[in-house]
Amino acid sequence: MDGILNINKPTGMTSFDVVRKVKNIAKTKKVGHTGTLDPEASGVLPICIGRATKLVDYIMNDYKIYKAELKLGVITDTYDREGKILKTSQINVSKEQVESIINSFIGEIEQVPPMFSALKVNGQRLYSLARQGIEVERKARKINIYDIDILDINIPNIIFEVKCSKGTYIRSLCYDIGERLECGGTMWNLQRIKTGAFNILNSVELETLNSDNISDYLIPMDRALDEYPKLHLEEKYEKLLFNGVTIKDYSILKDIEKDILYRVYVKDNEFIGIGLKNDVGFKIVKLLIQG
Repeated sequence: MDGILNINKPTGMTSFDVVRKVKNIAKTKKVGHTGTLDPEASGVLPICIGRATKLVDYIMNDYKIYKAELKLGVITDTYDREGKILKTSQINVSKEQVESIINSFIGEIEQVPPMFSALKVNGQRLYSLARQGIEVERKARKINIYDIDILDINIPNIIFEVKCSKGTYIRSLCYDIGERLECGGTMWNLQRIKTGAFNILNSVELETLNSDNISDYLIPMDRALDEYPKLHLEEKYEKLLFNGVTIKDYSILKDIEKDILYRVYVKDNEFIGIGLKNDVGFKIVKLLIQG
């Protein structure tokens, strides 16, 4: 069994809980998720099964779209409503100010990860240190906020959708918006509605999955990589591709763009992996089936 499940993760479960359940249903240990969702967050969580686990990094690198609810006037230690309230403040901001501040985050920005996160510092998870009451300095990281769509402003609650790069913490974004507005802010609800090719509109509820129907919901590996162009190569190159040999035939290379990932097909439209052309030639960088 090889492919990807577009799971709509319910609140109250960790991403690893979802993986554990899928392992039991699929009767395989080769299962992995593509980007952690906090237990109280819901939404799109692609789950890779079998050979598709080799694609986890490629799917994780794609953009995400979240629907978030921000509550102004409250700061918690976790930056979400599950944490301990550290401070409450009066709110004295207009809708226009809220819109202006939120939109100022669009673009490439530097973001400091929250203490309650899975990042490691000196070999220890930040959340583990935070639970011990230890706060350490975190380096700001460059992330991209591609777009923010403000859906509703009903102070103290603001609902917005954000399209962002891998590594973005929406909890930190909510905290930073609150700081800019000088009243504090906490992420109250979060739903991931899209990650790359996976949309919540065609996701499957975990509770509906079972060993009899799981194959019906399995998405083929190449469909998860729709953003990459297709490349069909003649059967005579198949053995070279399977053996990791770089192809230097100009008749092929002239039609392939450099430094772009391709979905590679041979024979009768058989998908075999992901390839890349560099200064030397073209070769498979991630082989997904055995020759």
